[in-house]
Amino acid sequence: MATTPEPRTKTRRQRPATSKPTAQMLPFRAGHGGARAGAGRKPKIPGRPGVEHRQRAPLAKRFPVHVTLKLRSGLPRLRSKTVYDALRAAFAAGCARNLSGAFRLCHYAVLNDHLHLICEAEGRQALSRGLQGLLIRIAKALNKLWSRRGSVFADRYHDHILKSPREVRNALRYVFGNGKKHAAEGREVHVPQAIDTFTSAPWFTGFRERIVLKGIEAIVRPVTDARTWLLTEGWLRHGRISVHEVPATA
Repeated sequence: MATTPEPRTKTRRQRPATSKPTAQMLPFRAGHGGARAGAGRKPKIPGRPGVEHRQRAPLAKRFPVHVTLKLRSGLPRLRSKTVYDALRAAFAAGCARNLSGAFRLCHYAVLNDHLHLICEAEGRQALSRGLQGLLIRIAKALNKLWSRRGSVFADRYHDHILKSPREVRNALRYVFGNGKKHAAEGREVHVPQAIDTFTSAPWFTGFRERIVLKGIEAIVRPVTDARTWLLTEGWLRHGRISVHEVPATA
């Protein structure tokens, strides 16, 4: 008797059971990242700390600002007649460019390797843009005079917001007397006159003494009028500045 074979049933091959993948914790070596000595962007002037790259404080339009700019090392000194003529022309052109008054250069001092500016602005952005335009103008003028190319200023500018009449008066005295201060410290700065003519002092009306400079009317005014109360009237609460006042030496 013949028998018929039973039909074969398909069976799936069983895969070996595998464990689910798990994340492994890898130890990180210490000494990389984070705050530590020597970290951060290096200054452009060797041996000098640069201005920290942190967010700047907000600026209200009622406050003037004292700005300091350092020159790159190896460049000629700024306190010479030809260089100062180029700087003063750049200041005047910058003032004429900012007719809206969003940024105003009110006072300045030119030293051998740095500049001091007292400015007003409608806010932090207006100050940054105004300074950027002014620095580009200055760099172009100086590079043309020196027959060179490249950056002129060493690092970010340093600024100090002046919030009181006393602070404003101290800043004015510092800016107008900084040349005499350097001369008293034995640096290569000479101020033979009652006022430093490498500053905006010839156009300043807040001295106690009456100052008359011959030929000043023939020079284009390199600064603009202040508008803040602190820089026009407030600082006068502590008295006018004498041409003989000098900031304290180091």
